[in-house]
Amino acid sequence: MHSLLVIDQVITENSAEARSPDRPGPLLRSCGYVVHTASNVDEALPLLRDADAAILHLPVTELMAWRSSLLQLKAPPILWWCTKHSANLSATACDENIIVDGILSPAMQPPEIHWILHFAARSSMERQEWHREREQLLARIEERKWIDMAKGILSKAKNISESEAYDLLRKQAMNERKRMVDVATSIVKVYQLLQDQT
Repeated sequence: MHSLLVIDQVITENSAEARSPDRPGPLLRSCGYVVHTASNVDEALPLLRDADAAILHLPVTELMAWRSSLLQLKAPPILWWCTKHSANLSATACDENIIVDGILSPAMQPPEIHWILHFAARSSMERQEWHREREQLLARIEERKWIDMAKGILSKAKNISESEAYDLLRKQAMNERKRMVDVATSIVKVYQLLQDQT
């Protein structure tokens, strides 16, 4: 990990906090990272393309909205920069569904920052893999539903067992060089169309 995008909305440039040593940019640069800073979505999205991770220096209530905006373009590891300025809300402001890959603070030493960024990258990759697997499982469940409905229709219409209906579906899919779910979907839709007409 080399290039970081810092979203810094907590401190305005004219405030006393702007010169605070708690700001993420200067500390991360001193650790050897290339740091780009943005304060709004329009500034952040072009910079995100080259960033290896996004560091959000925001109140906890704004994390998920920013996360959603960033994930529309790219799925980088997302970390929260926790300081007295970004964590000044009560614990009740923390939504249960806040998803970040790690938390950084200005009290951390460079080796700690490096390790947190390393673990955040791994966490992000694992979550993305789980998300892909979940989507694949949901797609398989949906395909299974169509196949089961088609088996039921064929079984009833041809007065055959469901295993025979499954074999019939499989043979028809092979003959038409289509996926079984596509043949099943066609059968169910035609059946529903005929039911609607009668």
